[in-house]
Amino acid sequence: MSNDAKESIASQQELTSMVRGDRTFASGTFTVADVLKLPSMQGTRLVAGASGLERPVEMTNVMEVPDILPWVKPHELLLTTAYPIREHPENLAGLLETFDEHGISAIGIKSGRYMAEIPDSAIAAADSLGLPLIHLGEGVGFDEIMHEVLTGSLDRRAKVIARTEQTMRELVDVIIGGGELDDVCRMLAQWTGVAAAVTTLDGRVRSICSNAGDYSNDDVLGLSCFDSSGRFRVEDEPSGRSRPGPVSGPTWANVVIEGGRRSDSEVPTNSQTLGRVVAFSDRKLGADDFRLLEQAAAAAALVITRERAITEVESKYRTDFVLEVLRGHIVSTDRVLSRADSLGWNLNRPISVAVAEIDTESDMTEARDKRAMQSLFSDAWAKTVAQHDPHAAVVGSGDQVILLLAAESREDVIARLRDFSSSVRGLGGGGRREFSVGISRPADDVSRLAAAYQEAMRALEVGRQLAGGQGLRHYDSLGVYRLLLQVGEQAELRRFAEEVLGPLATDAKEEYAGLRETLQMLLDHNLNVAETARALFFHYNTLRYRISKLENIVGPFTEDPGLRLSLALALQIMKLP
Repeated sequence: MSNDAKESIASQQELTSMVRGDRTFASGTFTVADVLKLPSMQGTRLVAGASGLERPVEMTNVMEVPDILPWVKPHELLLTTAYPIREHPENLAGLLETFDEHGISAIGIKSGRYMAEIPDSAIAAADSLGLPLIHLGEGVGFDEIMHEVLTGSLDRRAKVIARTEQTMRELVDVIIGGGELDDVCRMLAQWTGVAAAVTTLDGRVRSICSNAGDYSNDDVLGLSCFDSSGRFRVEDEPSGRSRPGPVSGPTWANVVIEGGRRSDSEVPTNSQTLGRVVAFSDRKLGADDFRLLEQAAAAAALVITRERAITEVESKYRTDFVLEVLRGHIVSTDRVLSRADSLGWNLNRPISVAVAEIDTESDMTEARDKRAMQSLFSDAWAKTVAQHDPHAAVVGSGDQVILLLAAESREDVIARLRDFSSSVRGLGGGGRREFSVGISRPADDVSRLAAAYQEAMRALEVGRQLAGGQGLRHYDSLGVYRLLLQVGEQAELRRFAEEVLGPLATDAKEEYAGLRETLQMLLDHNLNVAETARALFFHYNTLRYRISKLENIVGPFTEDPGLRLSLALALQIMKLP
């Protein structure tokens, strides 16, 4: 980070002191408690409703007519001599409930001339509602109160606007000076008092900073808004709302980071969600805290957009290079190895190609977020793989992530990719998508990477078909599918399956799918009726009946081993993608 950015961070300490040291000013809201401190309120007394002293006050109003309700507005201090209810003071309790429903912040009553004393029923109602009820002294003038409330409210708003502008300047100065997300988090944590974090669209923490005090980063990540993997629960945490923490613990709130998306004509279009900014505080976060959050989100959007612009160029360069190699476009092996080395990859060793691909059929991601989610998917694989093999090539291409890993035995590489997949999936949530993985046999040199990529793709396609979108298959574990996939004319395979299975190759009747499953289980258990019945949870006689029905459709497979082989192949063909 540049010296200008560091100086900018240091210069905001005065602002931080202002925000944290003066809680009244920090709130940015003129409250009933502030009204009671005004010079014009000397000699007044709070009679009831002390729990509502933090209610905001924006304006004043005077009630000297019976039908005041059409003219009252939320956040008003209502002043009265009680003249409209002079003959029925017991009605004051009911009026207080109505005023509370209309959002009145407090009631100031000058009793004596028209109301000898405030009724006990009104005092009880005010305490129950948390609606401050203020007894105004004889020497208190309504005009002075109205003037000072208006002045105080406008002055507070002016200070908030000034502070808002100052914080935005501080953030912009840091970003222009080369600041990163860590700097945004550090500043926000100082302002709100405990900690701040920036997450991705699906809740993975990109940066977190706790302010010096009782809470460390690990303490913050242990709060209920994070799952056990450290992911912020974006699906459970609504944006723009302050959330209570544990007893004697911090509260938190978050806002969405949005960035403008541009079309080819460079005209700004709809915004794109880039992530979340989360703030943690030792007090309830109020309106001006959310202003700080929104400013921090705007600054984070600038950083993320800048990073993305750089990353997209680099990623395209890397991806294009890998795709050229996987297409077999290799002019010189030495040049390929040298270029890979310049990118930090080691291709001068036996390589296993793995392909992870999103299951598009089950993908519920909104179109506007797909690009961001694919980038997150690719980044997750890159970070996970780098911990094991820092010289592996990992690139994203469309819905795929392609991995060029150091070759291992089939068992070891399957276990490795299973661990990688588990890390990428995490505990779910946040819009994480289903994907399948295919793994090739080891390629001895770069000239065989194109063939290895095709092997990984075939393994992926079969695995996805067999496992419903979450498959993980090695090419050597495909068994008979390896042979079937070598047949150039896939339509011929389908015709063979239809000839052998007859109507069972279709779903013309609902029972056909169940009969295919029964036939497969019989073949898997070498026609052992008792074991098959237990595996299918069928009664023995029910299975005997199904066997008879199957033989009427496909022939005497229990007596003809050649037919059984054909049926076994046909059933596998039915599962091909």
